[in-house]
Amino acid sequence: MELTDLAPLARSSIGFDRLLKLLEGSRLPESADDYPPYNIEKTGQDAYRITLAVAGFGPDDLDIILQPNLLTISGKTADGEARGQGYLYQGMIQRPFRRVFHLADYVQVRGAELKDGMLVIDLAREIPDAMKPRRIEIAGGQGRPAKIDTGHGG
Repeated sequence: MELTDLAPLARSSIGFDRLLKLLEGSRLPESADDYPPYNIEKTGQDAYRITLAVAGFGPDDLDIILQPNLLTISGKTADGEARGQGYLYQGMIQRPFRRVFHLADYVQVRGAELKDGMLVIDLAREIPDAMKPRRIEIAGGQGRPAKIDTGHGG
């Protein structure tokens, strides 16, 4: 991958610190650890779903932490070391993991379900009304103030 100097962009941008950090971080080599496997799908205009294959983990073994613009999913089995005993062959990996997903602004977790070894997390992007585009009428010079249309009929 070609390295790009982001310093000129950083010097002329205000409020894009998080985006610049993401771009800078994407230049680093990715971890070879791809456990557990997962899918990300778009289920609507502003709706998304993350599905992780977590066979062998129960609800008490998994943690989902939502912070601003960051979703962390981790799993750790309570008796992880004891599980190796008694197996003649153990082909199903069940080791501790931590997956971090960077979220866009205003993306929230709407629900999480564990069924048949699959952890399904539904996400939705909900922009607050104050942040949505609105039309501003321009006064025609007759001394009346400008009217702001918020799209709510009021």
